[in-house]
Amino acid sequence: MRTIKVALLLMASCGADIKANHAKGEIFCRRARAGGADIALFPEMWSIGMTFYVPKDAGARERWQAQAISRDDSFITHFRNLARELKMAIAITYLERWNGAPRNSVSLIDRYGENVLTYAKVHTCEFDVECALTPGDSFPVSALDSEEGEVKVGFMICYDREFPESARILMLKGAELILTPNACTLDDHRISQFKTRAVENMVSVAMTNYAAPQNNGHSVAFDAVAYNVKEAEQDGEARDTHIIEAGEAEDVYFASFDLDSIRTYREREAWGNAYRRPRLY
Repeated sequence: MRTIKVALLLMASCGADIKANHAKGEIFCRRARAGGADIALFPEMWSIGMTFYVPKDAGARERWQAQAISRDDSFITHFRNLARELKMAIAITYLERWNGAPRNSVSLIDRYGENVLTYAKVHTCEFDVECALTPGDSFPVSALDSEEGEVKVGFMICYDREFPESARILMLKGAELILTPNACTLDDHRISQFKTRAVENMVSVAMTNYAAPQNNGHSVAFDAVAYNVKEAEQDGEARDTHIIEAGEAEDVYFASFDLDSIRTYREREAWGNAYRRPRLY
């Protein structure tokens, strides 16, 4: 059995203090690796603690946008070096400098310290302060080399998970594991919705939220395998795909995914892309 272990870094931020967030993030990454994690997943826009400008302040938007950093900023470089030291992949989130308005981004750094994928939030909340961002324009998938072998990884960020198309596109591109940085209240409806994304696409999902009082925690993970795999002539029995749901307090939570069972399941079950009819949609 080949198992990939994801650490959900459930933290409250240090506000927009990027140096303090940098230091706290490192502490939690070290705890994640000590617990055997292959990947450490941060909550959304960790570099500035998911803090936003005050809409009524004329200059606040520009000052907030000025906090954006590039992919070669010392904040990112530090986590690249840390990933190499710990031999653990790190999914680090940040306000990314971009042509025009910045982006809400996550970079997946592999255990060798290389940036193998950067994703920018496609479904930005343009009805709110995220109208000050440039939305992403694609859902990339990358093969991540882990100690247990290769796993195909994609991302959704917060509001992305509320659109079925996000997970569906990632599944069609071959994603086996979808990582989801988050920054909002996770209630029963949103958690059930996230579980559904896993079931309907036969893809494992893991989401990290901010701890209370910033948000309400409840970082969560669900397996891709919704039915026990039986012999070809038998139907599998429904199984609980719930792996873990955190509480509200800061901590590192772990979710393990059996890559072999996911792949076996996807080879024989009819969810996902098997009987889709996109020509009729």
